[in-house]
Amino acid sequence: MSTDAASAAQGSARDREIVEAKVIVTCPGRNFVTLKIITRSGVHGLGDATLNGRELAVASYLSDHVVPNLIGRDAGRIEDLWQFLYRGAYWRRGPVTMSAIAAVDVALWDILGKMAGLPLNRLLGGRSREGALVYGHANGRDIAEASDAVGRFIDQGFLAVRAQCGVPGVAKTYGISNAKGYEPAESELPLETVWNT
Repeated sequence: MSTDAASAAQGSARDREIVEAKVIVTCPGRNFVTLKIITRSGVHGLGDATLNGRELAVASYLSDHVVPNLIGRDAGRIEDLWQFLYRGAYWRRGPVTMSAIAAVDVALWDILGKMAGLPLNRLLGGRSREGALVYGHANGRDIAEASDAVGRFIDQGFLAVRAQCGVPGVAKTYGISNAKGYEPAESELPLETVWNT
């Protein structure tokens, strides 16, 4: 189903009018940026705008430059809005700009799917697979602790696990930063994750 066909079938342009957009920054260990777009009919869509290490830059770009340009526009005109935001940006293709535009794109598709009463995969042409392989991320201060964490993921049914652990003596090794990394969550992780070369 095309974007135009789906949006035309779901209420009027007035129902799809964007009346509010919120940039939500949460910090459960590190910043996550979510864009919430709300239509006149009350349907909302969510889009992720997290860009590791530059989350607040994306949040600022969204708040200051993107959100004001969304208000009053038709949420069903996804391609038109994407082109407007992309072509209107002086620094096209930069990670901050593209993360912001991606959040808008995903939120608009979320709205379209809700208004059509269909999951996004149906709107975009149907399933291409039955599932996706995911992995757990096991940490430990030493090999034994990391091994225990891997075991817990295997017990949960994970088929793949990424593991990392601290290295004995690494705190005295050349190249280790005296400050924690850019993410607040790094303060409790093994020191090799904050190498500063």
